[in-house]
Amino acid sequence: MHAQPANPASFRSAFRTFCVSGLGTALEFYDFIIYGTAAALVFPQVFFPDMDHLTATLVAFSAFGAGFFARPLGGLVFGHYGDRIGRQKVLVTTLLLMGLSTFLIGCLPSHASIGVAAPILLVLLRLVQGFAAGGEWGGAALFGLESAPFGRRGLWGSFTSMGIGVGGILGAAVFAIVSAAANDNLVDFAWRIPFWLGGSLVLIGLYARLKAPALDATPTSKPVRAPLAEALRQRPRQLLLCTGIAFGYCTIAYIGSTFFLTYATQVGYGSTQALMFDLTLSVAIVLSAPLFGHLSDRLGRRTVMVFGALIMALGLFAFFALVEMRSFAIALFAYSLTGALMGATQGPIPAFLGEQFPRSMRYSGISASYQVGAALGGGTASSIATAILILTDNNPIGVAIYGAGALLLVAICSLMLKETSRLTMAQIDEQPLNDTGQAVLTGR
Repeated sequence: MHAQPANPASFRSAFRTFCVSGLGTALEFYDFIIYGTAAALVFPQVFFPDMDHLTATLVAFSAFGAGFFARPLGGLVFGHYGDRIGRQKVLVTTLLLMGLSTFLIGCLPSHASIGVAAPILLVLLRLVQGFAAGGEWGGAALFGLESAPFGRRGLWGSFTSMGIGVGGILGAAVFAIVSAAANDNLVDFAWRIPFWLGGSLVLIGLYARLKAPALDATPTSKPVRAPLAEALRQRPRQLLLCTGIAFGYCTIAYIGSTFFLTYATQVGYGSTQALMFDLTLSVAIVLSAPLFGHLSDRLGRRTVMVFGALIMALGLFAFFALVEMRSFAIALFAYSLTGALMGATQGPIPAFLGEQFPRSMRYSGISASYQVGAALGGGTASSIATAILILTDNNPIGVAIYGAGALLLVAICSLMLKETSRLTMAQIDEQPLNDTGQAVLTGR
């Protein structure tokens, strides 16, 4: 069954959906990108000045990872209330928390001013960011998924993935402009500007979400008292496999968005050049994510996810070889190709994970599985990759093997989930359970 031709009304509906799910996520991910960028380029000197640079970078990435371990708690809390009281209140709250914590990070005194209190406050604000992000991604993804016409859930779900790329573009562009204007001297004051700007830009996302009348469409069934408990009882296999996909994907995503910056500067590129690489990678994701989301509507979620994971695993080895040639043009190509390949899995993920759960437990199920995977994978990826680089005397092959292993997990877990692209949302919401409590999916 093929989707009907688009019309002006559907374009308007798609644009509104992108503004709610994609734009809000863009602003949320902008906050994460600028933190990761600052952790790679600035925080070692500002908050950990008594350590050598690479060790200080490792510690800064550990502080970056601390926020990921607040994400599962945020996913549990906001997922519960998203299923119980609706999507809109939760999505407004998560965006407000993200904006406030980001703005306050830009106001933090340095280690030279208040000593050890500076990195402690940095970690605390990072925990608030992580808690808010734990409920952000799932709700934004579900709005795109639940608003989509039949046959376009992969494409509309990819608006959230596009938002991640847009956030990366904004973060890299702002830091690149600030870095160039400050002649690569970000440490003194310039690093604060992107954080203040991010706190202010959240107002745009709030406006879009408060003006979206379809955010809380009336559920088809009465909300359950404990949605996550129901998901654990009825869909334990889906929760585990979705967590595996999130673990593998977030590992490679945060290697790409944060560790790649450190690697470029370690090889010999300037910080402005490294930020241009990051910008190129994000542009490629924005272009490729909807393409692969659309292909998952036509070819199936599993086919696209497995292909994307395997081709990206091979691409990692080529990436490091190309960047080590120390040619700006070749490195730029390597980053753009890597971003395009990352979109192959990033595009279908919102729809694929969201379709594994009925509406009554969908926010809790997708948030819990994705955020636990993000904490275990994304929260440790930059630190592990940096440690591997230190232990192997700056040989990136170990990092490539690490990333390829994470992507292999994505492929295996995707194969073990049922295909859902041909089911209607009503069929997904009404899937019967077999004698062992597992959902009986009727897709391919």
